[in-house]
Amino acid sequence: MTLKRSTCAVALIAGLAGAIPALTVPVPAYAYVFTQVRIEGNERIEPETILSFANVTRGVEVSAGEVNDALQRIQNSGLFETVEVVPEGSTLVIRVSEWPTINQISYEGNRRIKDEQLAEIAQSQSRRVYSPAQAERDAANMAQAYSQQGRLAARVTPRIIPRDGNRVDLVFEVREGDLTEIERIGFTGNRSFSDRRLRNVLETKQAGLLRSFIQSDTYNPERLSLDERLLTEFYRSRGFADFTVQGVAPELARERDALFVTYAIEEGPRYRFGQVDTISEIPGVDAAEFQRQNRVKTGAYYSPESIDVTIRRMETIALQKGLDFVAIEPRVTRNLRNQTLDVTFALTRGQRVFVERIDIEGNTTTLDEVIRRQFNTVEGDPLNPREIRNSAERIRALGYFANAQVETREGSGPQQVIVDVNVEEQPTGTLEFGASYGANSGVGLSMGLTERNFLGRGQEVALNISTASGSREGSFRFVEPFFLTRDLRFGLSGWYRETDNLNAKYNTRSAGVSTSLEFPVSNTGRLEVRYRLSEDTIYDVTPISTDPETGALEGSSPILVDEEGSLFTSSIGYTYSYDSRRVGLNPRTATKLSFSQDFAGVGGDVQSITSVISGGVESNAWRENITLRAEFEAGAVYMLDDQSSRIIDRFAGQRVRGFESNGIGPRDLEAPNKDALGGNYYWVARAEAQFPLGVPEEYGLAGGVFADVGSVWGLDKKIGANGVEVDDSMIPRAAVGVSLFWTTPIGPLRMNYAKTIKSEDYDEDQKFDLTISTQF
Repeated sequence: MTLKRSTCAVALIAGLAGAIPALTVPVPAYAYVFTQVRIEGNERIEPETILSFANVTRGVEVSAGEVNDALQRIQNSGLFETVEVVPEGSTLVIRVSEWPTINQISYEGNRRIKDEQLAEIAQSQSRRVYSPAQAERDAANMAQAYSQQGRLAARVTPRIIPRDGNRVDLVFEVREGDLTEIERIGFTGNRSFSDRRLRNVLETKQAGLLRSFIQSDTYNPERLSLDERLLTEFYRSRGFADFTVQGVAPELARERDALFVTYAIEEGPRYRFGQVDTISEIPGVDAAEFQRQNRVKTGAYYSPESIDVTIRRMETIALQKGLDFVAIEPRVTRNLRNQTLDVTFALTRGQRVFVERIDIEGNTTTLDEVIRRQFNTVEGDPLNPREIRNSAERIRALGYFANAQVETREGSGPQQVIVDVNVEEQPTGTLEFGASYGANSGVGLSMGLTERNFLGRGQEVALNISTASGSREGSFRFVEPFFLTRDLRFGLSGWYRETDNLNAKYNTRSAGVSTSLEFPVSNTGRLEVRYRLSEDTIYDVTPISTDPETGALEGSSPILVDEEGSLFTSSIGYTYSYDSRRVGLNPRTATKLSFSQDFAGVGGDVQSITSVISGGVESNAWRENITLRAEFEAGAVYMLDDQSSRIIDRFAGQRVRGFESNGIGPRDLEAPNKDALGGNYYWVARAEAQFPLGVPEEYGLAGGVFADVGSVWGLDKKIGANGVEVDDSMIPRAAVGVSLFWTTPIGPLRMNYAKTIKSEDYDEDQKFDLTISTQF
């Protein structure tokens, strides 16, 4: 800004007055009165716009400071590269030099983040005024996006290329750099657990041999807060109620390609549970019934999980008894002398709060009703915070959303709350192509198309096609999980299969459709009813004869020859399933049970009753490092109206690890093909343990041991080749083995090596197999 010389004199006098406090010099207040304002240098910006920033009124006295304020306001508008305010008598001259206009924006050097993604980050836009400050902010935000991907060395530099017409091209030059890996994770203050054990708790991992494939060893600041929470939960679940993370110190290497992270922790004393009581402060509510739900054991190490499970069980009893606004308050008393915690569960009258409404945002594809039906609470119901949390978990478990947050806020009154649901959609469809190879089945190809949220209605549609050597299969499935707007799961499926049976010299073909309805009968139990119609064919069964070229006998058992042909099966059935995880009252132990029956004879050619029962339990032991599983299943086929079962109806060598499919059970040893015939009955018991191998957790490797025992037996027709009766007695088989579990990008793989310890000479064993690991 250019001011008159008298203004400088005033400033000099003021400076001298400040430097010599003993002197008192009167400073005149210099003022301007402008009758006109002249604006120079503007091309695109209207004069009225500049005058509005200056805010100088003609004919009104203004001071030198106010003139300077006008200059600052124009400069801060961000529209001009330079600004000069010059008083010339009664005229105020404002000279400006405009920033150029952005012609186009481009990005160079970026491979990990696409141009479209960077454009969403940038606030600078084409045909807008170029601002160096905004370009720098855009570059910093882009570098931050790379930082979130673990590339702390990324640099983004804005450059401009002048063009005619006071225009520029804005170019963001990107140097992505390498991933910044976590070279080492260390701890200070840990006495009860080693660094290795604590590193296994964290989501962030150290860089290892497989660093090219493991992304959890790259630095992500957001993951550190999660790791603090995981450490806290780990310690407190083991009795360290006062555990705290005092600080996390990430230290960047000089080359900015590696980090050293150190956690400073304070374990505190380890507590055990002392006296545990339940009291009621609500008139008419007996605490004894709630006390029976207590799962906190005196003498056990303190665990917030035990307290939480007990509270959930007590809240469930309160809901079943129709008691609203009942709060279970755990009151903990520390006894530092003997390091125990006394816990009193107090039944108190909670605040009378009701749900005013449920607001859902962020669902661009999924319909509101799909999310809303995950709530057992509706508008006007009493607020149950735990039910709200359970609803949030059910929404996340749908798998439709990358993120789902459920929070409450005060509504129109102090006794009203609004439940806010904010979701972020994610893709729910998958298109899979695969190839496989088996010693018996040869090379196979498969294609699968699945949509788990069809048209945003929460429906599932799947189509699968696969083929292998001599085998073909196609199937479709449609599932409506909330049929007729109720918790009623409707399913419709169809299939066509042609197979070359393993360890057998015959083929089968099956085509059919099935429909089902499934609904809850209790908090943990569900019932499915179904109808099935299929045509099942056994063909290419060769009778026993002599090969004209070799003179050797060939062919299958007369039992299979009699079963050749096509029959229609029309059946109705049901399945009752129990799963303790549906209520989640004991997260460390899961129990499941299933019983099903199918009654064939509702039309069709086959009349039979097929029954299958199965059950299992899974539990964590040894500080949750070892997972124990035990399973049992059995089945029976009972033919009606003097019919005989066919191989396609019987149980064909149900899975006992260590034996091939169709590797056990009755077998016609007199027939040249020594055909496996299956059995009308089977049972199998399995037990296994899964444990860590001591390698870094990020490798996804775990070990296991297992033991299986079972049998397949029972035939309606027993006379085989040469008139010899087939031995169909119940002969147990057993095997033991070791397993290697590997969590890979293509899915959880399981490799088993088994050794049979009880078998028959004619059984077909299988020492090694590779399978997709299934969940319990």
